[in-house]
Amino acid sequence: MARRKKGDRVDGWLVVDKPSGITSSAMVNKVKWAMNAQKAGHAGTLDPDATGVLAIALGEATKTVPYITDATKAYTFIVRLGQATNTDDEEGEVIAQSNLRPSDDDIRAALAQFTGDIMQIPPKFSAVKIDGQRAYKLARDGDDFEIQPRPLFVEELRIVSRDDADHVTLEMVCGKGGYVRSIARDLGAALGCYGHVKSLRRIWSGPFELSDCITLETIENLAKDPALRDHLLPMETGLHDLEQLSCTPEAAAKLRNGNPALVIASNLDYGDEAWVACNGEPIAVGVYKAGELHPNRVFVPA
Repeated sequence: MARRKKGDRVDGWLVVDKPSGITSSAMVNKVKWAMNAQKAGHAGTLDPDATGVLAIALGEATKTVPYITDATKAYTFIVRLGQATNTDDEEGEVIAQSNLRPSDDDIRAALAQFTGDIMQIPPKFSAVKIDGQRAYKLARDGDDFEIQPRPLFVEELRIVSRDDADHVTLEMVCGKGGYVRSIARDLGAALGCYGHVKSLRRIWSGPFELSDCITLETIENLAKDPALRDHLLPMETGLHDLEQLSCTPEAAAKLRNGNPALVIASNLDYGDEAWVACNGEPIAVGVYKAGELHPNRVFVPA
């Protein structure tokens, strides 16, 4: 006999305005507990001290997480000029200082080299794996190691405000895998004055915005209350970048069994990825080929 899963079936997205001082994983566990959900996961880690949009998938929505992880995201962050830290943020030890303070024009000119397709070295205090171990663990142990540069697409990086000589607030729109701490560190190096992140806030992630968020306080106040589910967004919200198709009930039955089936499509090319619904209910995600969708992710009906 199959073991019965603990908790209730809950499908959808809960978008949280993550507060500072809690990890993304701990936030997921808090939501899973509050909703008594069987399954949950997040779509893109925020550092413990970072705040803002953390999209948490529940139930069948976890199958759409890769499409949010790969989506464009936006951040606002304050760079502390004149100091470098070993963690590239405010929590670390100051390891270098400078009395040089660049002008706003100097900063704008330097930002250009951090836009478009760039190569970025993640912070040593990060979750990047080095020979099977997390970089932050090696860094805490005092090990000497190198992290290889990784590609990143930065769509936009601009000055929001210059609060004083020591601080500048920036906004960045970037693709998957961006480390804001690395941007601050490398910008400081380019300016010759050092720099690190003083504070960081994610303002949107794919289709999810701050206006979609609820607070940790609301989650705790509504814990175990069915009213918390009123804040859920549909699981197909995570598929916003894919074309939506439709199909007949007969085709839906084939797709749910993992088999290709005819779908109604208009602007798709052979090999395009899309998702299909039947009577408004998500059925599957797959690849469109000659009038059929070949499923690679199938949603279990409620």
